[in-house]
Amino acid sequence: MKNLKWFFSALLIFCVCACTGIHSINTSVQAPVLSQEQIASLIANPDRTAEDRQADIRRKPAELLTFIGTRPAMVVLDISAGGGYTTELLARTVGPNGHVYGQSAPVDLVARSESDTVAKPDRVHLNSPEALSARASRAGLNNITPVVLPFENPVPSDIANASIDVVTFIYNYHDLGHMGVDRKAMNKHIFNALKPGGTYIIADHAGRPGTGISESKTLHRIEETFLIQEVISAGFRFEASSDFLHNPLDPRDQNTPADGQLKDGFILKFIKP
Repeated sequence: MKNLKWFFSALLIFCVCACTGIHSINTSVQAPVLSQEQIASLIANPDRTAEDRQADIRRKPAELLTFIGTRPAMVVLDISAGGGYTTELLARTVGPNGHVYGQSAPVDLVARSESDTVAKPDRVHLNSPEALSARASRAGLNNITPVVLPFENPVPSDIANASIDVVTFIYNYHDLGHMGVDRKAMNKHIFNALKPGGTYIIADHAGRPGTGISESKTLHRIEETFLIQEVISAGFRFEASSDFLHNPLDPRDQNTPADGQLKDGFILKFIKP
């Protein structure tokens, strides 16, 4: 009799939970981080374009994706997405249950020489939203959504309130200096849009000590410590950096280093507490 009463009590509790949307199972458990083998397979995917594969030489996608740490089913915002090289890589890592928003400014103000959309004589040049839409139309990449929004508020309204897992800003943060963007407002919107524990990833070209963002238009560089302090002031916690983009032979006094060297760079990870 006691066992029967216990059974009906448990059944009643189950029904109430089901009707009210209460779940005893934690559905927010994240998928595991991609292994090095999975990342290598993703990069080697034959569906990637020959142009992207050529860019891999300087962009170092395996190291980039390892540092970012995106997982399947995540929501990601790629700011200043350009032609979508990084956007596509992120879309492949989050998979069909995740989503990547590729943001472009209403007016293409980013220097063409520093963007993913450099015009080349052997192909038709597409602006950023067109290039992203073309990528999204390819098989397996319909989890990319191009959005056109100002840098001051680059976050789509439907994911503006603690809905994003990762925000990336690759190689173009420095341009905000000569474009006159309100970076304080931008970083605050990004902070608000990220989930607690969400990450903000910034990679850029390294400037010399003491230059801040003053050489953003001439040398297309930004001082690393200046950028760190600026993002921390928006409420973020500095989490990590990596040197895989670093070139110690670059004196950082020219836009393009001599002798065909790669431009010295850095990549930073910030956390929303």
